[in-house]
Amino acid sequence: MPKVGVIAVGQSAFVRSYPGSIRELAFEAFRDALSGSGIKANDIEASLICSAPEYDKQRTPAGLVAEYLGLNPQPTFYVESVCSSSSSGLRTAYALIASGLHEVVMVLGFQKMSEISSAESQERMGRGADIQWEAPFGTMMPAYYAMHARGHFTKYGTTEEDLALIRLKSSTYGVINEKAVFRKSLTLDKIMEPKYIATPLKMMDCCANADGSSCIILASEERAKDLCKKPVWVKGLGMATAPINMAGRDTFSGLKCAQLAAKKAYEMAGVGPKEIDVAEVHDCFTIAEMMAYEDLGFAEPGQGKELIRNKETYKEGRIPVNVDGGLLSKGHPIGATGGSQIRTIALQLKGEAGEIQVPGAKIGLVHNIGGVGIYGNVTIFGVD
Repeated sequence: MPKVGVIAVGQSAFVRSYPGSIRELAFEAFRDALSGSGIKANDIEASLICSAPEYDKQRTPAGLVAEYLGLNPQPTFYVESVCSSSSSGLRTAYALIASGLHEVVMVLGFQKMSEISSAESQERMGRGADIQWEAPFGTMMPAYYAMHARGHFTKYGTTEEDLALIRLKSSTYGVINEKAVFRKSLTLDKIMEPKYIATPLKMMDCCANADGSSCIILASEERAKDLCKKPVWVKGLGMATAPINMAGRDTFSGLKCAQLAAKKAYEMAGVGPKEIDVAEVHDCFTIAEMMAYEDLGFAEPGQGKELIRNKETYKEGRIPVNVDGGLLSKGHPIGATGGSQIRTIALQLKGEAGEIQVPGAKIGLVHNIGGVGIYGNVTIFGVD
């Protein structure tokens, strides 16, 4: 396959309530990506705008954002796979470049979740399930992931404290991340306070809604080397889907779509789990990160708890995971989440991650899940 590289990345601050419009929010990440890169708007041949449309009051945000960013008349597309929208956008951009149709493509993800009330937001999240057979019964994201936590606890003996240790790690790095919503260090006792949202998940086991944007610019090998001093290459892409209805699942202790996506990404990249230097995983809930350890092969099934107990997923550990604070600290602006994860890995591989830099990182992985394991995206990046 032709080489495709990430040549610029950007992100807005993730906040609970952004005061401007979605076009202004999108511009925050776009400006950050272009700042100091030497890339201009007219270098971008196509754009992919990514969000979850049920939260947007604007019916067709791709055209609106492209116009505001000065990207007309270049083609623009709208990509949506719920929480993994901008990772799906990167996969699409890769295909557009590898096919030879375009040489430089931008992927911009955004979400302004504060445009609707918390109650409306929860109702729309419920619609991510089967609207005929599940959503009408009031199912919501915390309850779905609580089912998976129960499944993992029952099968492997995982405990609430194991999940709390994941949030403890998240807060350790969230303090450092100036773009994160939550920048307060937490104690284990605070995390373990019995403020249950959906048993066994407590308040601190859940990420928060947020407003934010992310921007990733990709290019063909020739253009990447022309426009960027140190491109980060897309080495492997994996994507899979799973039944939307929980009755169609054969396990609740892992996410099959993530397992299959990881297998495809590893095969394409020609590497295995032991060769990953740093990873960003989709930790919308603490149990999601625990399952990711196992779904990605960083630990055997049921042994993910040993990784966090032994601090192996800290920056100094064997496989650093979410050392930017993850969704649990950064917040989760749905359409922007995957791009934020990709930005972190790109900065790590370029050696530009500052206080959270993993020494010598050469291969990085992004695991981004849409819905409750409906869409699984795993992307592997590397530097020459």
